[in-house]
Amino acid sequence: MPETADQPSSADLRTDVAHSARVYDYLLGGKDNFAADRTAAEEVVKIAPYMRTSVRANRNFMVRVARHLAADRGITQFLDIGTGLPTSPNLHEIVQAVDPSSRIVYVDNDPIVLVHARALLTSSPEGRSRYIHADLGEPEAILASPDVRDTLDLRRPVALCLIAVLHFIHDEDHAHDIVERLLEPLASGSFLALSTITIDSGPEEVAAAVAEFNARGINSKARTKEQVKSFFDGLELVDPGVTPVHHWRPDDEARSIDDSQVSMYGGLARKP
Repeated sequence: MPETADQPSSADLRTDVAHSARVYDYLLGGKDNFAADRTAAEEVVKIAPYMRTSVRANRNFMVRVARHLAADRGITQFLDIGTGLPTSPNLHEIVQAVDPSSRIVYVDNDPIVLVHARALLTSSPEGRSRYIHADLGEPEAILASPDVRDTLDLRRPVALCLIAVLHFIHDEDHAHDIVERLLEPLASGSFLALSTITIDSGPEEVAAAVAEFNARGINSKARTKEQVKSFFDGLELVDPGVTPVHHWRPDDEARSIDDSQVSMYGGLARKP
């Protein structure tokens, strides 16, 4: 574990209350969840039966984006904010399979992720993997962290990964401000990889699912395609642009998914 991280107490974990990281883990078929998380997830699945497929499609989008950045763009530094619970393949496993010297910093503010952070620190000997317990809403604190500064060289390109995390920020101005503050100190040639919930795929169904999450304390917001595209303003979008996550440079698994089964937009863009 990072020396700067304290183990959370059982009170911090609040296993009696649904938690976004654990609900996501359950929908992915993981085992690091509790009854409250499973109940919340199943209630959402009743409203949106496709939810497991959508979550898996988003996870696979991350895999394809990470592999593209490492293999095709030569990126060896990654800052992954909103990491969630470890799920194989983790980002460091993907990129270090391409270049073992790759360096990754994972960031999350969920106490449950801190408990499992050891799985995120199994770097290749040539590279480095670190985890810090920090909040997306405090970009400067993240970027000033000793673990970030010791692991990443911000004078060289970094891939900033915000996968399935911005929908927890409701206010549009605040969400844009966070992204801009995270990108501002990154070198030219850095990338922004982003995915978030879309309202476009099924407005009534998605709105009902989001309302169910919100009622259980997992505050979420669905966005239109234009709203998602606006996070990439001033950046150079990589083809095919902002698209349902299973349409982004799809593999055979992604091509087999019907559009009605995915409610996430994703995109990748380069900082000029």
